[in-house]
Amino acid sequence: MKRLLVIARAEWRYWLRSRLALGGALLLAGLLVATTVLTALRMQGEAAERTHHQAEAEAAFLAQPARHPHRMVHYGHYVFRTPPPLALFDPGLDSVTGQSIFLEGHRQNTAMFAASGASADLGALSWLSPALVYQLFGPLLVILLGHGLVAREREAATLATLLAQGTTGRVLLAGKALALLSFVAVLLLPLALSAGVAVRAGDSALAAAALVGAYLLYLSIWGALALAASALLARRAAALATLATLWITLTLVLPALAASGASNAAPMAGKLETDLAMLSDLRKLGDGHNANDPAFAQLRADLLARHGVQRVEDLPVNLRGVVAQVGEQKLTETLNRYARAQIAAEARQAAVLAHHGWFTPLLAVAEASRAVAGTDLAHHHRFLQEAEALRYAFVQGLNKVHTEKLAYSDDVRRSGDALAEERTRVDASNWRLLDRFVFRPDAAGSRIAQARPQWLMLCVWCAVLVGAGLWAGGRIKP
Repeated sequence: MKRLLVIARAEWRYWLRSRLALGGALLLAGLLVATTVLTALRMQGEAAERTHHQAEAEAAFLAQPARHPHRMVHYGHYVFRTPPPLALFDPGLDSVTGQSIFLEGHRQNTAMFAASGASADLGALSWLSPALVYQLFGPLLVILLGHGLVAREREAATLATLLAQGTTGRVLLAGKALALLSFVAVLLLPLALSAGVAVRAGDSALAAAALVGAYLLYLSIWGALALAASALLARRAAALATLATLWITLTLVLPALAASGASNAAPMAGKLETDLAMLSDLRKLGDGHNANDPAFAQLRADLLARHGVQRVEDLPVNLRGVVAQVGEQKLTETLNRYARAQIAAEARQAAVLAHHGWFTPLLAVAEASRAVAGTDLAHHHRFLQEAEALRYAFVQGLNKVHTEKLAYSDDVRRSGDALAEERTRVDASNWRLLDRFVFRPDAAGSRIAQARPQWLMLCVWCAVLVGAGLWAGGRIKP
């Protein structure tokens, strides 16, 4: 162990003398500070805007004068998703999926107001997050320091002396690995600081530790790769060229090919095709605004028979409200069927893409990072589903008011009778049934477990490359 520490200290002395480690660490730190500040400013601006719009929307919604309840169904309301604390480090899909939804009757709207449109403000570089800096540029710094660990000793003719003094190739490589691992730990200090800030903001310490662990594994993989190349290749130039080629392949080429392959392997129906099919199915359901629609003839007959009356005016409930309730139920079932199909298709495509983490560690760490941070596709899908559940409860609550508090005779005459119109209006207390929407990420344990396949990929990558390093250490020659 003492010999390993001596080798590691000697390596650090060389890095500090050449200012290589210091320059590289400062470069990465500068990038991380810049992207963290930009991400924080963007999130603060979005939070302030979100708070303003939410307060404005709630005030406008609750301040409406007495209205017909179905008018408020169409008036609608916004709900917003607050990003989790770890989104400061890894915004994940939030910048492209949007964080607000407009809830209204008879429709399921998608999330909107994504931040990706702000890329023009920074010359299309606003997508560069601290997580992406680690994923793309962290390996470059590890390569910069690691490519010459053994090859430099060989070129300087000091390798033969080290081996002659009784230092085996594996011990030499282990000492160099210890130095490189300590440099990786220094690189992870900004991430540890961001994770600490997230914990203070309310996130789980377990999730924060898991995020740091994922990037430790990722950069260790690149360190093991750099060590193996430096041990096996005779010259630093050859090692650097090989590692640079691998970096381009594993971080730029393969992820792009994987995304294209996932689209082909799990194709999704186009929006136009889906919308046309959905509209065709919705037309078959009948018009929930029209109690005389033939699609609701059986409902009318059953209702009259159940209450033992001959005329809809004698029913204890408003037929129009009942039709609105049943119509919304059928319509929502159809909309949910298409929404579930879309979610399943997106999940299949994401699963195919995530499987490519076996071919490039970047995809493995990116997926694990998003899952632990709570900014992945699964959280976006849950946001859509919870917002839809709130929308349906809100609309059906107003339809219930329509059914129970409005007389059918007034309802059918309200367009031509001012008194009937007045009697079909209800006060604002009736639409306070809309619950305040609060979206929370999954528990830390669930988020970590969700990334279990990616943890396995990273561990296998690391184990294979460490094994390759041990093999390469046994082949070190002057």
